[in-house]
Amino acid sequence: MQQTQVAIIGSGPAGFTAGIYAARAALAPIQITGSKSGGQLMWTTDVENYPGFPNGMDGPQLMMDMRAQAEKFGTTMLDSQVTAVDFSARPFKLWTNYPEGVTLEEYERAQSPRLDEIISQIKATPPAVEAETVIITTGAESIMLGVPGEMEFLGKGVSTCAVCDAAFYKDKVTYVSGGGDSAMEDTLALIKFAKEVTVIHRRDTFKASKIMQERVLSNPKVKVLWNSTITEVKGEDKVTKIMVKTTSSTGEQNQDLPADGVFIAIGHKPMSALFESQLERDSHGYLVTRVSHTQAGVAKAQAALDDSSLVAFPTMTNIAGIFAAGDVVDIRYKQAITAAAQGCMAAIDAERFLESR
Repeated sequence: MQQTQVAIIGSGPAGFTAGIYAARAALAPIQITGSKSGGQLMWTTDVENYPGFPNGMDGPQLMMDMRAQAEKFGTTMLDSQVTAVDFSARPFKLWTNYPEGVTLEEYERAQSPRLDEIISQIKATPPAVEAETVIITTGAESIMLGVPGEMEFLGKGVSTCAVCDAAFYKDKVTYVSGGGDSAMEDTLALIKFAKEVTVIHRRDTFKASKIMQERVLSNPKVKVLWNSTITEVKGEDKVTKIMVKTTSSTGEQNQDLPADGVFIAIGHKPMSALFESQLERDSHGYLVTRVSHTQAGVAKAQAALDDSSLVAFPTMTNIAGIFAAGDVVDIRYKQAITAAAQGCMAAIDAERFLESR
């Protein structure tokens, strides 16, 4: 078992930035990177909106460089998955093992009551790490369509972030899959660059807010395929076409449509299930801190005002000493730069919390 002042769960821009700051504060942090170290940028070939790289940067390389920087200053990396936690008392306990005969795949698929049984077996063993503070940076994952080709061409014409990638599709033919506010936002980002944008939605009306719908539907560059779904993404080195199924009163129609880019905007899933029974989450599953852009976050911030009318430890969760940063908290922006900024904030909050005690 290892003991530390600061344990960081997760990686990506938030986790590695927290590691850099915590290590430079001489806290000797231990970072448990997870089974998919590096986060969503590991699927991004070109990052052009991260400051300091005027010629852009390969996503995986940016993550490897951040990791190396954290290690340079003294962060210990554990390339493991946190499988159970106990935040009931300090020091906080983190486990990374699996019961005999249980694989990572089985653990990730497990639901209650089987998952509860697995976690109970894990907690019957000694924890891997005990920490005085914990920073959670487990991120969020995009909800995918689950169709052939989408993962093969992720970063090669398939994207989950138009704000990040729209500029790569200047004068290109693009599609957005979805009908909520995220899909409308992606469409509005794309119309600034793309030759045309077609929104593909499985129903006959959008569920997005009225004002967002109006902005999209009133734009002459936007087309809509109602009652339609993408059934396959095709290409060679990059996306060249998509298969779309449209259902109407007369039956089903299958179309083979040329495409340069496909943007999947059907939502994100915060990676917070591990903390469900111990940390407060909002209705979407995001961890709630005092900087959350929600009513719950505002209430926490107001309750945490100090004598100077400043919010104490803004990145703290409902448990003192447990902090969270990045996409597992951020319901709105979901950018590498905002995740990194929150990782910095969480590390500084953890340092000041330790000093205050």
